[in-house]
Amino acid sequence: MVPKDLRYTKDHEWVRLEDGRARVGITDHAQKSLGDIVYVELPPVGKEVKKGERTATVESVKAVGEVFAPLSGKVVEVNETVTKSPDLINKDPYGQGWLFVLAVADAKEVETLLTPEAYEELVKGGG
Repeated sequence: MVPKDLRYTKDHEWVRLEDGRARVGITDHAQKSLGDIVYVELPPVGKEVKKGERTATVESVKAVGEVFAPLSGKVVEVNETVTKSPDLINKDPYGQGWLFVLAVADAKEVETLLTPEAYEELVKGGG
């Protein structure tokens, strides 16, 4: 399941662009690879992040997954609900399981993200 209205990273984050902001989460593929998610550490609101920087951590019963900033910007919102109910990421990775929102610093960086088709190819190739 790869929603067509999102962009993706090679590290399995998804991005939903919303008026100069980017809502970020991990993909269905990533949550399935991690298994049952039991803990989430989110960045503080106001934190400036650079594209590719470790921004959040998602822990499952079998692994720890790092979440990298897909774009440079400032964290303007975090999803406190997933810190209380981490399993939302497993149940609804593209909806209620989102992690944080960035005010995008450089809109040109969006062009570096994968299209849904390119992300599907990455996953099919074992990426």
